[in-house]
Amino acid sequence: MTISTKMRNFAEKSSWIRKMFEEGAKMKAQHGAENVFDFSLGNPDVPPPAEFNKVIKEIVADETPGMHAYMPNGGYPWVREALAGKMSSEQGVDVFHGDMLMTCGAAGALNVVMKSLLNPGEEVIILAPYFVEYNFYVDNHGGVSKIVQTDNEFNLDMNAIENAITEKTKAVIINSPNNPTGQIYSQVSLNELGALLDRKGAELKTTIYLLADEPYRKIIFDNNVVGSVFQATNNSIVLSSYSKDLSLPGERIGYLAVHPGITEKTALLDAMTLANRILGFVNAPALMQRVVAELQDASIDNSIYIERRETFCKLLSNAGYDFIPPKGAFYVFPKSPITDDVKFCAILQEEKILAVPGQGFGAPGYFRLAFCVSDAVIAGSADAFKRAMNKAKNL
Repeated sequence: MTISTKMRNFAEKSSWIRKMFEEGAKMKAQHGAENVFDFSLGNPDVPPPAEFNKVIKEIVADETPGMHAYMPNGGYPWVREALAGKMSSEQGVDVFHGDMLMTCGAAGALNVVMKSLLNPGEEVIILAPYFVEYNFYVDNHGGVSKIVQTDNEFNLDMNAIENAITEKTKAVIINSPNNPTGQIYSQVSLNELGALLDRKGAELKTTIYLLADEPYRKIIFDNNVVGSVFQATNNSIVLSSYSKDLSLPGERIGYLAVHPGITEKTALLDAMTLANRILGFVNAPALMQRVVAELQDASIDNSIYIERRETFCKLLSNAGYDFIPPKGAFYVFPKSPITDDVKFCAILQEEKILAVPGQGFGAPGYFRLAFCVSDAVIAGSADAFKRAMNKAKNL
């Protein structure tokens, strides 16, 4: 066998998102892109803010010696200083540049954290529905994923989380605004979760970390507010990127920040800095570090997503779909009208609609639609969604 058994198994279970994206490419080649309604991939299509183009041109033109040299593995201190100001404002806690690392996206940040925290066999609680690659990141570093369901409105279920905690629990990952549901966890629920983890950690004589994956923090609707995990517990870490709020997913630029009062902070930060290097990232991209340092107050035009969310939710409601309108991010997560969500996604595909089955996110019976697509794709899909619903009802 050429490849490892583990990777062969992973490939078989790999992301439904990518599978549907690849299927979409085939369908577009066959039927024409304008006739396929692809809601499979959360690939932002809103352009970066205008300031981005100005700043990157200025930085590229800078011929100062050393512009492309190695740097501290945690990133340029002055870049982290700029980010620390933003983090302090968002989290309501004074964050210093030494509490932060620049990373290769939020995915890089999560792998750095897992490498630094996990001993073989230790557990990480993942809340379903979840971003599927969390499982792989935990496994990368010898950990074990423990899946815990949220409640019927995708809010935190404290009893379920508490029942899942064991002496092996090392961390809980939350994602708010959430991919795939668009749910935002309230500050009250974050505080309750933080208190729970602190209490259970004390009982078990360990530290249980709260990890907040926040790339959608600035994409919110209806005046909702994204809470602060730093106010919920000292043993918290925020991981994020500029993939969504600046529409730069291909640039792989992100960061992590630890609570200033986190347990064994110096040792933890030293481990993370080393992990950033030895995992092969070495450091976050130098050019993009310089760019984002100048764009802390910039963001994409969120009104575009607000309008699309309203249009799409109305379209789906008119077609008879049952869903909770998202509070943030750019996804809708309707219930499948039949029990088998994979089968229903196949029905959608017959109508040239590409969606991702809920079981890919640990939530069978639902499917995900990404509305980071053109208005024309959304509008053109209306009749196709109705036809798919009618087919499901007639099964």
